[in-house]
Amino acid sequence: MERRFFLQAGSVLAGLPFVSRGAWADSAAPEHTSVDHAAMDHAAMGHSMAPALAAKSGSGPDLPRGEPLPALQPLTNQAVVAGQFSGRLAAAPVSVALWGDQRRTAFWAYNDSVPGPLLELWEGDEVELAFDNRLPQPTTIHWHGMPVPPAQDGNPHDPVPPGGSRRYRFRLPDDCAGSYWYHPHPHGHTAEQAYRGLAGAVIIRSKRDPLRHLPEKHLLLSDLKLDDTGQIAGNDMADLHDGREGQFLLINGAWQPQIALARGERQRWRIWNASSSRIIKLALPAHELQLVGSDGGLLAAPRDIDSLLLSPGERAEVVVTGRFHAGKPAGLISQPYVRGKRMHAEQAQDETLASVVEHGVRPTLALPATLRDIAPLGTPGHRRRIVLSENMADAKAPFLINGRSYDMHRIDGTGEVGRIEEWEVVADAHMDHPFHLHGTQFQVLARSVDGIWEDEPFLAWRDVVNVPAGEMVRLRFVQALPGLRMYHCHILEHEDQGMMAQIDFLPR
Repeated sequence: MERRFFLQAGSVLAGLPFVSRGAWADSAAPEHTSVDHAAMDHAAMGHSMAPALAAKSGSGPDLPRGEPLPALQPLTNQAVVAGQFSGRLAAAPVSVALWGDQRRTAFWAYNDSVPGPLLELWEGDEVELAFDNRLPQPTTIHWHGMPVPPAQDGNPHDPVPPGGSRRYRFRLPDDCAGSYWYHPHPHGHTAEQAYRGLAGAVIIRSKRDPLRHLPEKHLLLSDLKLDDTGQIAGNDMADLHDGREGQFLLINGAWQPQIALARGERQRWRIWNASSSRIIKLALPAHELQLVGSDGGLLAAPRDIDSLLLSPGERAEVVVTGRFHAGKPAGLISQPYVRGKRMHAEQAQDETLASVVEHGVRPTLALPATLRDIAPLGTPGHRRRIVLSENMADAKAPFLINGRSYDMHRIDGTGEVGRIEEWEVVADAHMDHPFHLHGTQFQVLARSVDGIWEDEPFLAWRDVVNVPAGEMVRLRFVQALPGLRMYHCHILEHEDQGMMAQIDFLPR
């Protein structure tokens, strides 16, 4: 199977043409029990079933492409009181006809849709989400990047058994607006549940948003890996080593969709990398591109960029201005990036993820020169060194943090609530490892490049940072809530195989 397509989500979410609740036909997934779902005529789905481009010859089933970008469908707020959000999510097997005929592909999905429903929340909201697990495995919902208490964060210690239910309850603090997401986090099962389809986007909005006047588009990137029969393929040894890859990189469940953009128009794009392991270098060569936000919300000011590197789990906000410069590809491009894979080929050339179609002419709306205040964190009260390493001689513990494989019953360190921590994260490895910390956002201070430290050129709030092979990243953060927090590689196959640890933050 050729490796010049895009990977599947094993850490966060696997995608497939977006389908709303009730749009899936009944089907039993191989090796797993199924749940009954109402059948629905495929033709009635319209553009939402668009996706997928034909894979190259010999790489498995072909999928259609070129439909308009499907919108992420929001979860309905059932609360009747302002400042509250109440809803229900269920994880269950579903199946879909990808090719418009009698063939069915089995997925696992939230509320029968892949990607899962979009949660649109506001700063200060009281959130209550009922969750039902209809899978044959225990699972959790991890609220990736969100400032929620440890007991509500979907950690591996709080599994919901098959057939079980629970309620997640938390209050969103002020000044936490940004693009987040949710996905499973049961130890040993995270990768599989994600690549089978479990993941969804979260947007926390602010009433003081300086970009609220711009039209907004949402692009959730995920991988789909199919076998020759059109079913989701299991992980092979190469996937376990390098991280899972697939033939199709989907956007909102669609393969190479069309995005409408007027000449001169400014749009705000929120982008999620929900793939299992692919580090995606995005570019829009024919248009103006400005970075305005990271994992934890807006930057202090817009930054002109030529490309955007997103590792698994990362999000970004960009402002795109339609220019359609002659002689340059108008679409959204993935450029090659070498991340140190050993068992898969690296991407060798530019690949088109979506076509950008000129749709009239519009005036260029203003882009503020400043977006928010971001104050640098001060002198740290504690420093730590976190080493990510590989030991392929030990099949039971191939991926390590500080020389140890993850043990759910072991505390790997303690910290204090409210104390500034400075961590130096080292990739003592032959491949890149994206580092994720639960429960808070951090500021990257500096990165080593060829052994020389270089200051980060701008402040941003993040919860994932890529650590290139053989290099280091220095970051600072504060945890505001007491309890156990995970930190791990966000290549989900690596996380499941031990590249994870936990630290207990104690009240001061």
